[in-house]
Amino acid sequence: MKKHPATHLNDVQNVYSGPEGRLWELLMGEQIHIGGLRSSLELADSAGIDRGQRGVDLCCASGAGMRFLVRFRGVERMTGVDATHAMVELGRRRCAEEGLADRITFVEGDVCDTGLPSGSVDFVWGEDAWCYVEDKSKLIAEAVRLVRGGGTIAFTDWMEGAVGLSESEANRYMSFMKFPSVLTAAEYAHLLTANGCVIVQCRDTGRFASHVRLYLDMVEKQLTYDALKIIGFDQHAAAGLTGEMRFLESLAADGKILQGLIVARKS
Repeated sequence: MKKHPATHLNDVQNVYSGPEGRLWELLMGEQIHIGGLRSSLELADSAGIDRGQRGVDLCCASGAGMRFLVRFRGVERMTGVDATHAMVELGRRRCAEEGLADRITFVEGDVCDTGLPSGSVDFVWGEDAWCYVEDKSKLIAEAVRLVRGGGTIAFTDWMEGAVGLSESEANRYMSFMKFPSVLTAAEYAHLLTANGCVIVQCRDTGRFASHVRLYLDMVEKQLTYDALKIIGFDQHAAAGLTGEMRFLESLAADGKILQGLIVARKS
């Protein structure tokens, strides 16, 4: 595990309450994760999530993942937990606008201590967001607590690749992304098995480098004005952003970072 001790929850909250969060949504859409709808469909298929189930989305942001699950998989009810007030309020508005507020509930709180009932859901869900949580051990323990016996924990996340990051690379990467720590897929799998789960799938989606290139193309070739407007037309900041995104692309191409997909069953 790589750590960035200077990054904490308030740093993440500031990102998703301000222009940086709006910039990520400009480039990635409401589903602020690599691969968008295709990634969500793959994760749901891998986890066997189907009609009538109930789930919890930990680090749900504005709830795009929950709206996907209700619309495309027929999930009966979703509860989303997120610590950023602006995201929770935005999610509530979007669910109301789409007529889904009766099936989707938001909780503003700590994903490591949600206060939700134990064993109360069929699955726990996450998409490219657990990288923002400081204590991954508590996060996994909470996910396992929430799901019923035989239930599923399914998530994608930005993970360290097999090649590994140097300390300087990890510091630059996590500082830019506001990640307090990043795990390898094997480290996530170890936490899950230590909490009584069986690993069903644990793999690299293979999407990372090509999608960062897509985001770079969008900001440089099509959405330049829109991106500049969000950051107050600060061209120096824009140049810094694209430089860091190229750095991410190079790390992914070298196998040092990846989007990992993990599905586990609670025994």
